[in-house]
Amino acid sequence: MECFKYLGSMLTNDRRCTCEIKSRIAISKAAFNKKRTLLTSTLDLKLRKNVKCCIWGITLYGAETWTTRAVDQKHLESFEMCSRRMEKISWNDHVRNEEVLLRVKEQKNIVHEINKRKADWIGHILRRSCILQRVIEGKIKGGIEVTGRRGRRRRKLLDDLRGRRGHSFEGGNSKSH
Repeated sequence: MECFKYLGSMLTNDRRCTCEIKSRIAISKAAFNKKRTLLTSTLDLKLRKNVKCCIWGITLYGAETWTTRAVDQKHLESFEMCSRRMEKISWNDHVRNEEVLLRVKEQKNIVHEINKRKADWIGHILRRSCILQRVIEGKIKGGIEVTGRRGRRRRKLLDDLRGRRGHSFEGGNSKSH
């Protein structure tokens, strides 16, 4: 079996998060389309943003455990521009994304939100003494050993967080600078 859904998350043989991210984006787009008349109406922008928060909740479900690659971040950032649809701005209008975000008084922050959730979740896990902490720290080896793989070593959850600017994880303690 290539991939299957378990407790609302997509699990794949290669243990990458791309399938899960695309699935979450598709579910969120479907939710957006159900509320399209409300989101593209002449309602106050603040009310429309509140409805958009519900759609973001669908997208970011389980994002704490994602190891995002550059491709995944591009998918998430393009989904974040649903503000363009809220303002009824066509792609043919040649309005830059920055201009759209200024019109709706927002900033790009979906990737930042994911990184913040990851840092909060990993800090919570590393403060506890449980088996999940030992698995994340790599003290318990997994059952699948792949040797001779070509290319760069895959990023793991802690690698993803270590690469994040302003945070360090040493000896199981998380510190924010």
